[in-house]
Amino acid sequence: MRSFFLSLTILLVGGLAHGQLVFPFEIDAPTDYTPNRVVMPGSPLSLQVLFIGGTDMVQTTATYGNEAGQTHAKEWHDFIGFTPDETGESLGWVSVNHESIYRDDRIGDGGGMSVFRVERDEISGDLNILDQTLDDGRSGKFFNVDFVNTVGETGMNCGGISSVVDGRIWTAEEWFRGNNASINNGVFSNDNAFGSGPYGIGYNEEGGSNTANQGVRDLRPFEVDAPEFPFIHGDTIAKYENFNWMVEIDPKQAKAIRKQYNFGRQGFEGGTVSPDNKYIYLGVDATPGFWMRFVADTPGDFTQGDIQVYKHDADEKWITIEQTAEKMLDFGTQAVAAGATMYNRNEWVAIDATTGIVYWTETGRDKPGGNWSDEAANGAVYAPHHLARAAAQGVEGPGSSDYWDYYGRVLQYDPATEEVSVVIEGGPYFEESPTQADYPTKHLSNPDGLNVMTIDGEQFLVIMEDLNGETFGRMPLENNSGGTGIRHRMCEMYLLQITDRDTVASVDELVRLTVTPVGAEITGAIATPDGKSLLVNSQHPSGANPFPFNHSLTFAIHGFDNLTVTGLQAPDINGDRDRFAIYPNPTTQIVYFNTNQDVALYNANGQRLRVYRNVDSIDVANLPSGMYYLRSEDGQVVELVKQ
Repeated sequence: MRSFFLSLTILLVGGLAHGQLVFPFEIDAPTDYTPNRVVMPGSPLSLQVLFIGGTDMVQTTATYGNEAGQTHAKEWHDFIGFTPDETGESLGWVSVNHESIYRDDRIGDGGGMSVFRVERDEISGDLNILDQTLDDGRSGKFFNVDFVNTVGETGMNCGGISSVVDGRIWTAEEWFRGNNASINNGVFSNDNAFGSGPYGIGYNEEGGSNTANQGVRDLRPFEVDAPEFPFIHGDTIAKYENFNWMVEIDPKQAKAIRKQYNFGRQGFEGGTVSPDNKYIYLGVDATPGFWMRFVADTPGDFTQGDIQVYKHDADEKWITIEQTAEKMLDFGTQAVAAGATMYNRNEWVAIDATTGIVYWTETGRDKPGGNWSDEAANGAVYAPHHLARAAAQGVEGPGSSDYWDYYGRVLQYDPATEEVSVVIEGGPYFEESPTQADYPTKHLSNPDGLNVMTIDGEQFLVIMEDLNGETFGRMPLENNSGGTGIRHRMCEMYLLQITDRDTVASVDELVRLTVTPVGAEITGAIATPDGKSLLVNSQHPSGANPFPFNHSLTFAIHGFDNLTVTGLQAPDINGDRDRFAIYPNPTTQIVYFNTNQDVALYNANGQRLRVYRNVDSIDVANLPSGMYYLRSEDGQVVELVKQ
């Protein structure tokens, strides 16, 4: 259940008060008898804010004729990469994408990326950010990645790749541009850019975009300097064509290495490297989005090899696209001509290194029909699960204007069989969004960010939402802003156990881990190499949130080394159904009931705080420590002590 609560806390979920006559507004604190007492210990998880966009200062290189110096970090944190420190002198380097797009004389126009180095504090268990001095002379804690002086600017640094083999990092330029005018995302007046596009510096207090100072100023043709790619090296291309590539960086020196012109020009979101260092699997955030991979001639050398698209209905399911400048610059057309399988917004990609199975999020689009029907007419094919969904909906096919895909899903690819299948479908479906009182305990909407994490020796998907909208039950009815803003949206992060899974998961199997502040997308989650912490981003929150949760930020959730798989699961309740009994789970901070029912929550003074309707559990993570009373619909009372 999503709430309006603003604070960023572990397992932040609750309901709004809904007065019903069956529950009095006040009860007398029991004095003539002692109710059942249940103690909820504190969660073993804790939170630490690491990096605040627009507040923390990044060290910059000499850019656009300006001397090296420092300035505030960009915002809209998205992807997080982690590069382990093989020397053992620290834990490693953290790389953070900035999806915002605006002009900056020191950082560079377009998107951006920041890096910093961390160590584990042996006493507190928190992460310490270390001072560094780079080879180019920059010194400090946070560093801007230099794209301007290396590969040209980047646009909308969104997802990326963090290699499970050696921590190599790529940033994805999702921001697909069709001409030079679209790069600056506005018009120029007195040498200042003002536009009406969605990629502003941040959200204002009313939830709208700040569209000033957007874009890229230098629109001159770009000469490609990439001798490792002779098919395009030395060519002069339009400036907009130098956007929308995977870009490898060196996180230790905070600079770009190369744009991967051999991967093709696409609206890339995520990717992952296979454990044998031979394959890179790639997600494209588009409708149609194609499932792609690069096959290295030599493991670890991703400058030489084949770029391929997946065609599920072919005997040879991977089709190689010839690497010429013309074809790499217009890769989508080549994929359609090859009859590639079409998906609905492929975004983040992750791999279970213990099995080699690759997972990715298909975020979905409400009515995708008009976005891929032309490609279908020209030879591309729909993914089987979309054909099945269209048949179940009673429409002519996924190209129909009536075909809907409101919630998206998580998919998996098994390299051993070369088959793609559904791991979990989003939902459940609602024609009309329920109110808070009737909203389901769990609802998966538009999965976007994705990773794999080991907890207690078992493998889990970490699934993050980025809502495409607020209707059809993606948010409770009270959170619907009528499409005028994003302030009321709250995105959740879930765990899903995948060890030995051979069936499609249900939403009920998800374990809610955290919720971001109002307005923010939750994204970027990646575990530290020691398995103790999960690094997460809160992107573009509402400006009405209190500091620092009104800024994009990178935070860590610590304590995963103290979790057990059983501690994440709901208890197996086989008690007396006539007696009101509750069963606390300290890890998830959820109180379970022995039967579905209406329940009221009261404070220590007997004042009613909330009413929950037809529930078998409630989340109490956002409650301050103290004593509370839970009252069943037939008047039974249980005392809850939250530590």
